[in-house]
Amino acid sequence: MKKPTKPAAERTPAHERLTLALQALDELVGAALVLDDKLAVRGATVTAAALLGEPIADGTSAPKVLCGGAIDRPIAVALAEGRAVTGLVTRPGPHGDRRLRVRATPLGRARGHEGWVLLLDEEPPSASDDAPVLFHGMWTRSALLKRTFVVLSKAAQGEASILIRGETGTGKELVAAAVHALSPRKRGPFRAINCAALPPNLLESELFGHVRGSFTGAVRDAPGIFKAASGGTLFLDEVAEMPLDLQAKLLRVLETKSVIPVGGREAVPVDVRIVAATHMGLRQAVQDGRFRADLMYRLRVVPLYLPALRERTGDVMLLAEKFIDELNARGRREVLRIAPSARAALERYEWPGNVRELRNVLEYAYVIGDGPLLVDFDLPPEVLDPAAAGDAARVVINVPPPPLAADSPETARIRRALERSGGNRERAARALGMSRVTLWRRMKEHGIAES
Repeated sequence: MKKPTKPAAERTPAHERLTLALQALDELVGAALVLDDKLAVRGATVTAAALLGEPIADGTSAPKVLCGGAIDRPIAVALAEGRAVTGLVTRPGPHGDRRLRVRATPLGRARGHEGWVLLLDEEPPSASDDAPVLFHGMWTRSALLKRTFVVLSKAAQGEASILIRGETGTGKELVAAAVHALSPRKRGPFRAINCAALPPNLLESELFGHVRGSFTGAVRDAPGIFKAASGGTLFLDEVAEMPLDLQAKLLRVLETKSVIPVGGREAVPVDVRIVAATHMGLRQAVQDGRFRADLMYRLRVVPLYLPALRERTGDVMLLAEKFIDELNARGRREVLRIAPSARAALERYEWPGNVRELRNVLEYAYVIGDGPLLVDFDLPPEVLDPAAAGDAARVVINVPPPPLAADSPETARIRRALERSGGNRERAARALGMSRVTLWRRMKEHGIAES
């Protein structure tokens, strides 16, 4: 959010010095307000204006900006009494109230009290209650996920590598983007790559770049995603799927902070923070010989666990209502209520595809049904009766499942998706809310052969 610029005639040397000082303050601490001894705002960083959601005019009362019409104003009282204070204020936002942490430090103590600098930051959601919170695009009332948000908020402030573990569809990329947005690198680029989506030779080129003529089709130099993310954050999704030889090269990049493009000889310096993600335990992958232990310790400095949707009590209907609101805003139909039978089916289902699958199921129901009431028959068959959907799929695909997989909701759901897509893995993966590579891997895990 840009502050309005003054006409050239009003840009006095004092104003230019203040602007420069505020820019320096923004770079050092982010959101900050500078007050005079009467508690009027005399300067606000760009980040503070963005955090407060409005430009802060010169001379505005700081207590009014921070506390509004609140009855309890402990921070305003402490400032008026000349006491340094740290505390929380509540600000209304588009998705409900937000809590801001305010740390006030007096200025000019040696010459008598001359003013204040107020440092502002958004308080992470509390895990002590089940009130719904919105955290960087993620809605939840789950104490498990709220605790993850608290750890995330603290870890984001440093430079340590973060490893996110969670099932497909739990929102790992949203978490990585939140780490970037809360970090000192937030003004730098955020780049993401799925290590399971590309063959090894192409993945190496995408990661580290290549020089012209290094292979057929390399008609020009390409910088690679490490170079593109320099100064910012790089999200490596499904990092456990990276081949061992590339793992060794990735380890070298982390140790030397430089990359050597495919076909190149000169190392190119890069300044990147790594956030990696996996759906499996890296320790198990190390024991199986599929992942390097030294790389695991490099990536897993701060582990974050994203609970599956089935572990997040109360989140299914919270998210369902948010997704319905989004669909209503852009679709031909307006759903005003979810029928009790449909609600029961949604809450009963195991959601192996997690939040992504829930979104896809509601989009399906929104398109299939009519009128303001979303009923159970609008939902896909596997949501209404996973066992029956699995039985129907087994008849069509004619693949006898192994004994353990027969009782797995995910097995039944994959079979049903393959049946409905006529065996087309790409369409089935899209319906399941996962990548084609992930679907192929899950089919192997559950012993499901293609028809």
